[in-house]
Amino acid sequence: MLNNLPKQTERSKKRPGRGLGSGKGKTGGRGTKGQKARGSVAASFIGGSLPLYKKLPFRRGWGNRKVSVKPTAIALSALNIFKKGDVVDLEALIKIGLITERKAHKTGVKVLNKGSLEVELQVSLPTSEGAKAEIEKKGGKVV
Repeated sequence: MLNNLPKQTERSKKRPGRGLGSGKGKTGGRGTKGQKARGSVAASFIGGSLPLYKKLPFRRGWGNRKVSVKPTAIALSALNIFKKGDVVDLEALIKIGLITERKAHKTGVKVLNKGSLEVELQVSLPTSEGAKAEIEKKGGKVV
């Protein structure tokens, strides 16, 4: 008997464009006429005006990026942590914790003439002219 049949709990998925009785027949949920009804429209389409990617200047390839990488600046006063006669290089700065290893190898380090130096050191890093003069004035040397 039809009234004794168990209820069907799952409904089948609506399949657009499969006949008038399907609930999404004929136009298949796309409305009538027009570009969107007939085919796909690019996500970058701006309705007939000049597309954004054509308004932008040419940037061809991955090697065409001009990004200047400046070295990490270390002040002279930060080198007062070291003892008299120590050799200051990248490894020493990393060991003492003034700079991380990743940043040291990625950008490099330059000693700038900020603050005052109170210890005689041997610095084997790039330095500014003022920093070099200050280090040599205190009895140290720049290698």
